[in-house]
Amino acid sequence: MDRIPEVTKNLIIVNVLMFLGMLVAEKYGYDLNDYLGLHFILANDFNPAQFFTYMFMHANFSHIFFNMFAVWMFGSVLERYWGPKRFLFYYIVCGIGAGIIQEVVQFITFFMMGMGGYDSVSLPTGEVMEMGEYLNGWCTIGASGAIFGILLGFGMSFPEERMFIFPLPFPIKAKVFVIGYAVIELLLGISNNIHDNVAHFAHLGGMLFGLIMILYWRRNRWRQ
Repeated sequence: MDRIPEVTKNLIIVNVLMFLGMLVAEKYGYDLNDYLGLHFILANDFNPAQFFTYMFMHANFSHIFFNMFAVWMFGSVLERYWGPKRFLFYYIVCGIGAGIIQEVVQFITFFMMGMGGYDSVSLPTGEVMEMGEYLNGWCTIGASGAIFGILLGFGMSFPEERMFIFPLPFPIKAKVFVIGYAVIELLLGISNNIHDNVAHFAHLGGMLFGLIMILYWRRNRWRQ
């Protein structure tokens, strides 16, 4: 990994170590994803620190593999282009921003489902569960929000760069790829409910916070 820029390399290492730690903890009956994942703000297990810790947790091998592959592919380019300090700041803020947007969407969904006036919920099995405990299931994990911020940063920094995206038989420009991906995530987010296993609005949140930062930096370039 000598050719990988320092911050990108360390982000991959930390994520992999956390994943391995999660696997070891499982053998002893501990669920690190439950402790460190981002719970809904009204859930019993919510902790503000989870806005940071959740982005280093992953559900399974394929989850972490594809996320870290994206960090390596696009993060390496951005770190060399922006420098390590700015890239790390951007990555962390996009990840936290993704978590904030996910919480906002969950909060809206919570009230749209008419759950705001109840202290408990009846499960299909007939069991009655305290609302805060039930909401613990609304838990978000993964680096995807930060990674979608990286994708946006790549698309805005190298908009004309041509990319081969499977299964398309022809290359497309980076800006087209990013815009298309954002539209797909928005449509998927709207068409799915809170129980979808993919946090589409967290992905969009990472892009949103990334966009705000990049526009700010461009506007204030002379101060950098």
